[in-house]
Amino acid sequence: MVGKKALVTGASRGIGRACAVTLAAAGAEVAVGSSPFGAEFAARVCAEIKEMGRRAEAYSCDVSVPSDVERMCERVAHDFDGIDILVNNAGITRDASFRKMSRKDWDEVIDTNLSSVFDVTKRFIEGMAARGWGRVINISSIVGRIGNFGQVNYAAAKAGLIGMTKALAREYARKGVTVNAIAPGFVKTRMLDGVPEKALQRVLDATPVGRLGDPMEIAASVLYLASPAAGFVTGHVLDVNGGMAM
Repeated sequence: MVGKKALVTGASRGIGRACAVTLAAAGAEVAVGSSPFGAEFAARVCAEIKEMGRRAEAYSCDVSVPSDVERMCERVAHDFDGIDILVNNAGITRDASFRKMSRKDWDEVIDTNLSSVFDVTKRFIEGMAARGWGRVINISSIVGRIGNFGQVNYAAAKAGLIGMTKALAREYARKGVTVNAIAPGFVKTRMLDGVPEKALQRVLDATPVGRLGDPMEIAASVLYLASPAAGFVTGHVLDVNGGMAM
């Protein structure tokens, strides 16, 4: 990874932070994207990376707003002179049963979790193709594979990411750019805050390994897909879910 430049969205905490730190530890320079609310945490991630002797810069952006995305991408492109590895991780939840879900709930999740991936990828993938090397890694979810009660919006967005991954992989395979997705199971992140204990226990009961995932386990998969060793892997969805879905 030495000499490679990565952008990780939603990198202030959780899976995104783990991805940023892991890529940096492998030698990459990292652009750390976060929401405006996560700017303080993004600064801490940058400090952690700089302690490794690697370059890191933080970029605050509401990825659900295309003009914000455009400004962020222009700054990243200018500061890093292009991106080799893009990890599309930014995401939110707005859970409710379909009967109670509002159009606002739907739009916010689709705009943040799916449309933003279109916008960010659109900005950087042509540069990767022009250089003949690139990695796009989309963080989907087990929910995009099997659905989940109260998450019609989230399931649709994450399933959409899988379809987008496969289509992009076909378009860019001969240009040296691989496009893959990771579908994590239930992982110990802030997204699980507020989930009732009984619901969490049902998740554990349905997971053969009997525990939640760790963000660093997802980051390890990102590192593999970003590496030269994964040059023959594209259009793939890597399930990292403790056996919950096979």
